[in-house]
Amino acid sequence: MSAIMSGYFDKLDKKLHEKNKINEYFEKAEKALGVKRVYLAVGLLSIWALYMILGRGAELICNLIGFGYPAYVSLIALETSSKEDDTKWLIYWVTFASLSLVEFFSDIIISFIPFYWLMKCLFLIWCFAPFENNGSKFLYLRIIRPIFLKNRKGIDEALNKAASTAGGLAKEAAGKIIAGKTE
Repeated sequence: MSAIMSGYFDKLDKKLHEKNKINEYFEKAEKALGVKRVYLAVGLLSIWALYMILGRGAELICNLIGFGYPAYVSLIALETSSKEDDTKWLIYWVTFASLSLVEFFSDIIISFIPFYWLMKCLFLIWCFAPFENNGSKFLYLRIIRPIFLKNRKGIDEALNKAASTAGGLAKEAAGKIIAGKTE
């Protein structure tokens, strides 16, 4: 095994020996199967990656990973008094929404990209990874925020106009409904 791969295996093995719930399962599996937990983890990741490439439901799995875990930890963040975790997850959701918007308009192109769901899933994991400068923060600071700040005035004007128009239409519709009932 190359020195680079050996270094990654060592880092992963160290992480897999930290005390947490998931590693308790790896410890039990390691003892039961007689296989080092680092190899179990690499095997599971390989099976997952292969399934994301070839399996049915890869889109659902990717979206559950990109939505399920972040939604859960966002709820936890809302229940803490810290503003930092709220900001972190708001940045993730803005990034997630931006990706979803781009993805919606490029749906036809996406169907021709091999391994798209695997790449998207890895991208989303990078976006919510538990380190300071994860993907969502990087994309927010480098791309999303500058575009937003440059276009904020126009966006605000368009939203105000849309809200005013919708409010007028709602009043008109309500008026017609009320008038129709009294006749």
